[in-house]
Amino acid sequence: VGPEGGYTPEEADCAEHAGAHLITLGPRVLRTETASPLLAALVLYELGDLSSGHSDDA
Repeated sequence: VGPEGGYTPEEADCAEHAGAHLITLGPRVLRTETASPLLAALVLYELGDLSSGHSDDA
């Protein structure tokens, strides 16, 4: 989640130097209300923690 126009190269370098890990969704521009749950779902997917919620999926 970042500024509407994106980060400048200088801002990105400063953030990385401070220890931030920058990621991108490519050319997609999402509102904060959409990006936050999407990123949470992507993390759960990558960790293998997504299920349908049915007890037989556990």
